[in-house]
Amino acid sequence: MRSAAGPVVKDLVLIGGGHSHVAVLKRFGMKPLPGLRLTLICRDVHTPYSGMLPGLIAGHYAFDEAHIDLGPLARFAGARFYHDEAIGIDLVERRILCRNRPPVAYDLLSINIGSTPRMAEVPGAEDHVTPVKPISRFLAGWQRLCDRVLARDAARIAVVGAGAGGVELLLAAQYRLRRLLADKGRDAAHLEFHLFADTDDILPTHNTRVRAAFRRVLAERAVAVHTGDAVAAVFPGGLATASGARYALDEVLWVTAAGAAPWLRQSGLALDADGFVAVNDRLQSVSHPAVFAAGDIAAVIGQPRPKSGVFAVRQGPPLARNLRRALFGRPLRPFTPQQKFLSLISTGDQYAVASRGALALEGRALWRLKDWIDRRFMRKYGELPEMETGASSAVEPGLADADVIKEISAIAMRCGGCGAKVGSNVLSRALGRLEPRQRADVLIGLDAPDDAAVVAVPAGKVMIHTVDFFRAFIDDPYIFGQVAANHSLGDIFAMGGEPQSALAIATIPHGIESKVEAQLFELMSGALNVLDEAGTALVGGHTGEGAELALGFAVNGFAERERLLRKGGMRPGDRLILTKPLGTGTLFAADMRGKAKGRWIEAALAGMVQSNRGAAQCLFRHGATACTDVTGFGLLGHLVEMVKPSRVDVTLELDAVPLLEGAVETVRMGIFSSLQPQNIRLRRAIRDIEHVSRDERYPLVFDPQTAGGLLASVPADRAASCLDELRRLGCAQAAIIGTVLPPSEHVAPIAIERRARS
Repeated sequence: MRSAAGPVVKDLVLIGGGHSHVAVLKRFGMKPLPGLRLTLICRDVHTPYSGMLPGLIAGHYAFDEAHIDLGPLARFAGARFYHDEAIGIDLVERRILCRNRPPVAYDLLSINIGSTPRMAEVPGAEDHVTPVKPISRFLAGWQRLCDRVLARDAARIAVVGAGAGGVELLLAAQYRLRRLLADKGRDAAHLEFHLFADTDDILPTHNTRVRAAFRRVLAERAVAVHTGDAVAAVFPGGLATASGARYALDEVLWVTAAGAAPWLRQSGLALDADGFVAVNDRLQSVSHPAVFAAGDIAAVIGQPRPKSGVFAVRQGPPLARNLRRALFGRPLRPFTPQQKFLSLISTGDQYAVASRGALALEGRALWRLKDWIDRRFMRKYGELPEMETGASSAVEPGLADADVIKEISAIAMRCGGCGAKVGSNVLSRALGRLEPRQRADVLIGLDAPDDAAVVAVPAGKVMIHTVDFFRAFIDDPYIFGQVAANHSLGDIFAMGGEPQSALAIATIPHGIESKVEAQLFELMSGALNVLDEAGTALVGGHTGEGAELALGFAVNGFAERERLLRKGGMRPGDRLILTKPLGTGTLFAADMRGKAKGRWIEAALAGMVQSNRGAAQCLFRHGATACTDVTGFGLLGHLVEMVKPSRVDVTLELDAVPLLEGAVETVRMGIFSSLQPQNIRLRRAIRDIEHVSRDERYPLVFDPQTAGGLLASVPADRAASCLDELRRLGCAQAAIIGTVLPPSEHVAPIAIERRARS
């Protein structure tokens, strides 16, 4: 993590990963501000580049070629990346309200969330069309549309909206669908395309020569063009226009005028008549100086411009400059967008038309020019320079006022021992906002704090005690809190127990009180979500200050003595089941270096916040004979812990071991967890190792896991039904990965098998 080593004094929060904000992230990464904490809140992990969308739809680009990966970019910028959706702003308390997490505090805020097509005013549109924006959701809808078209004998497809975006989309979709049909040996003659415009002509913001060029192309492609007749309603199987005409259609793509996110109307920000954030020529809200906006979501007063990606891209550098100046209280600089700009509008088949003012040119050379420009832009955010990992511990002069500087100065004199505890006021305020689960068998807990918690042990039960603690590996304290709690509960579930209570052990980075309190609240909010779901009461703990964020829990649970699941109960004939895929160690090691794709990390985190409780109960119901959770010692290390006390041999099927997306790729890069060298020493437990050691998946059996899955032995006749139930419970990659065998004469008890690979 490239977070600043010194105390945080100001929070700059970016809502949305649009074209302007990627430029802001890049510039703050190139020139960090010590004392500033940068946070990105975005619903999507990958930002689609609008200029390459037609090429992506047409099949000229792969997904990664047309998307900016926000994960590595945020890490390069030293920004916390919160994968969530903003749904409101509290302008008084300066907090962003999010869909799936606690509010996020800001000192300075910027909004760059793009726009969505207006559909609400057209009856049936929201239920029966595929909107082009947000682009990330459109791409999933586009794939489903392709599948439906390929499954039909005939298809009638319409695009509503005849601006440059609508025309480009229609021609790209037509090109792609025809190619898909040709690849299957099918005739594309049955495809029928319609373009609907409420204006008298297509591409109304472009000159007559450009419009004539596209009318010719559309005619050559047999596209039916309907102008001057607005769509009035959409219904299953078609649409109706204002003139009363009705058209039978199978698919409708919606590319009409842009609309703003509805939640902005309740935000209190000044908006224009269409609901977009009203900003001045400095990209600053005209009503709230601590808020900025750019791209499609912004309306620059006195400088109306089309909702186009080109303006969002151009606004990036001046937005970054003014955000930096605002943080220091310096005068902002105006930005005047250009009146004319070059548009390169593609026709789907690697041919383009250039439009600028009265200029109109066309040809394949122009598509190659567009391709070169677009790829050059993408390289700026895909090929990030290596940056120094160290960060200045001093706050940038001028970033904080005198009172904050005084508080920061006191941080350097903080004591050790009990003097390193988080202050009681900060702690009580943060914990006072939380609502830990209440349990009748918790006699003294956080509801009436004392020197220690007191819990009752149910009659006939035995207590299970476990503890885990580790430093943060991600910059999101809320998600980290969930992962740490899940990890700590894993041992209880693996033994067939039910957790009862938990004591937290947390380290919070030094900082001013307000920032420490906010981070502690986010951290414990995430942890409480997991503890509450598991029926576990948080009864106390210890919170201290330190160099970096860390969290763990001492957890108590209980179980019936005779029903405890141990590591040593494996029996010959049992099948081995693993409930979660491997790969978190190598993936997060790669993430620290900016080498992991954002979607890989998000998929890994989704598994890490998934509780093992349901999986453990399922394994128990299906007669599991032994169980453990797969954590720091990796699959092989924890398997050895089961094999030895069970006095059995095991065959592990390498091809069956589930792996997280990206794990093999990061292993190919030679990136491993720092614990990998110690884990790999256990290879002595594997016999005939030579035939598997060169397999690129082999290192992953040693990969240390955080909040990993359960590894259990299940009677062979119940393994298949157990696996089916696990998958119904949400363990989508659960797998049968091996077989327990009687002990042999081999010194090494584990054999790894794999299918021959061509």
